[in-house]
Amino acid sequence: MGGFFGTVSTKECTNDLFYGTDYNSHLGTMRGGMTTYSNENGFIRSIHNLESTYFRSAFEDKLDKFKGQSGIGIISDTDAQPLLFNSHLGRFAIVTVAKVTNKEDLANKLLDENMHLAEFSSGKINQTELIGLLIVKGKTYVEGIENVFREVKGSCSLLLLTEDGIIAARDSWGRTPIIIGRKDGAYAATSESTAFPNLGYEIDKYLGPGEIVRLYADHIEQLRKPNKGMQICSFLWVYYGFPTSSYEGVNVEDVRYKCGLVMGKNDTTEVDCACGIPDSGTGMAIGYAAGHGVSYRRAISKYTPTWPRSFTPSNQERRSLVAKMKLIANRDMLNGQRMLFCDDSIVRGTQLRDNTKELYECGAKEVHMRISCPPLIYGCQFVNFSRSKGDLELITRRIVKEFEGDENKNIDKYSRTGTPEYNRMVEEIRKRLNLSSLKFSTLETLVESIGLPKCKICTHCFDGSSQYTLEEENKA
Repeated sequence: MGGFFGTVSTKECTNDLFYGTDYNSHLGTMRGGMTTYSNENGFIRSIHNLESTYFRSAFEDKLDKFKGQSGIGIISDTDAQPLLFNSHLGRFAIVTVAKVTNKEDLANKLLDENMHLAEFSSGKINQTELIGLLIVKGKTYVEGIENVFREVKGSCSLLLLTEDGIIAARDSWGRTPIIIGRKDGAYAATSESTAFPNLGYEIDKYLGPGEIVRLYADHIEQLRKPNKGMQICSFLWVYYGFPTSSYEGVNVEDVRYKCGLVMGKNDTTEVDCACGIPDSGTGMAIGYAAGHGVSYRRAISKYTPTWPRSFTPSNQERRSLVAKMKLIANRDMLNGQRMLFCDDSIVRGTQLRDNTKELYECGAKEVHMRISCPPLIYGCQFVNFSRSKGDLELITRRIVKEFEGDENKNIDKYSRTGTPEYNRMVEEIRKRLNLSSLKFSTLETLVESIGLPKCKICTHCFDGSSQYTLEEENKA
């Protein structure tokens, strides 16, 4: 996925920019970059590869080179950014949190219009460059960003660092968030509200879907009103979000706690204690323990000194090794216990199967699993919530294919809690992962825990319900 931070201040902004961007580190692991601007020094930019280091380590000893009262930063799981443009609109730097599913079509269209595309060492299309080129086709920044809303299939939220403040534009369906913060002499925009408190910012507003604003040090100017329709990604609360972050005024940890509380109250399984799979399963497990009337225990801990981030390497073999290395089971707490574990989701099932095996080897008498969201049935076409290359990487779809001979057959029945097909699929997952029992949260529980109307939340990966927006995009 990715996360960004931008600020405009009456004072030097580098420290706020650096630490604000760093607070988005849990959202990406591939590239990090920062750009500052001042009238005296112009644009100063730096981009680093983060696959073998951390954002803070890559930038900390180079901060003195950045000068300015405004700047933007990004931690990305996609392409190298920020990018710099010199255009008829003016000079600007751009960062994006986006998933552009029609990159090749857009690139060919731009080339046919005699536009230039840079050749990057990766050999891949830089989607942020495509978005920047769509912007400079407009007569104004707003018209250019509306080109992005109209042309990009998937999602795109962005920040533009201009010679006159920062322009923030949230995805037209609001799939990814932008939160505006304010303090004396400065405004900021970020993907994660967690970036604000320690830097002295208070949340000023949550940008609406498609809303465009320009940030100055002392005020905000609205350039485009928000759209009425919204499809904010529900996985923000399930997995992506840092516990102290809020989206649309709804706190991440509170949602996880509520999901666990409901499941704990409704569960009749007899267990000795509940434990969260760090990090995103912790809040749910605390809620489950409260609802079920059992103790919460940390029978698994994450080794944070060297494995602080939740995202893992792109190489499958290395990803499996990292998944094992960063979680350490506590044998003394597991031995002879009927353990119930809470986790955010099951994608492929490989990591959970290996974890279960180790838990039994550590003496656990029973290993039960509760998941804070429904089964993942449909691949995400809107944000990069996993490195899955296709639906058949999902354990659910592989099982459906084995049962039906076609991974798409009766798929609507498998995605509805309580149907014979759903129950059969969940039981098969349980057996393959060698769990004593397995239950997923219902869609209704997840939506109720978030507290927004169902029509405002994207639950496509669970029930395919955002298909209508795909159809609308394909017609455009």
